[in-house]
Amino acid sequence: MYSRELTLAILLCVGCGASEDSTVSPAELDDRSQLTGLAGTWRDPAPYAYGEAFGAREFTFDEGKWTLRFTLSLDPAGELPVFDFRTNGRYEVGSSAKGIDGAFEAVFHEEQKFLTLRTSDTKLAQAFGFTLCGLTPNIEKDISKTGCSAWKPVAQCPSDYDLLALVDEGRLAFGVRPADNDMCSPDKRPTALTAPVHKI
Repeated sequence: MYSRELTLAILLCVGCGASEDSTVSPAELDDRSQLTGLAGTWRDPAPYAYGEAFGAREFTFDEGKWTLRFTLSLDPAGELPVFDFRTNGRYEVGSSAKGIDGAFEAVFHEEQKFLTLRTSDTKLAQAFGFTLCGLTPNIEKDISKTGCSAWKPVAQCPSDYDLLALVDEGRLAFGVRPADNDMCSPDKRPTALTAPVHKI
């Protein structure tokens, strides 16, 4: 009943990292400075098609820390949610990403990971690999130590290696996540940017 595309829709989060680059331009230094000092909340203007489902991201930044909340729903209005995933930690902005204008390598440390099951459909929960995670609908569970489905425990995947870019009108863009959701090492860093999130 539920396709592999829908099951794989859980693949979303954020992250990335790198070293100082002594050849960056003043404009790049300014962008990096702005990204390092982000403060506020950015959100998708509307849920976007994610396979057969719809995803919505919300990022909050404050004094070198970040939080992501990702919600997956079966409908574009978000009235049929499947789950919420939340993670937080510190983040670092590194050097310019090669071949991607305006993007920087960044590391998003995931110091905590939380999951909330939003559906009572047991077949759907099973399709997403949630059956063995001990989830209770509408109650957030800390999965930092155990992991769940596509999310590894913090000990196995403490950081996401991603892209981060400032785009027009103060919006933020991150990297396109791979199909297996694995961005746990520098070689897994994306090579393209997603549609941006807007500051609210």
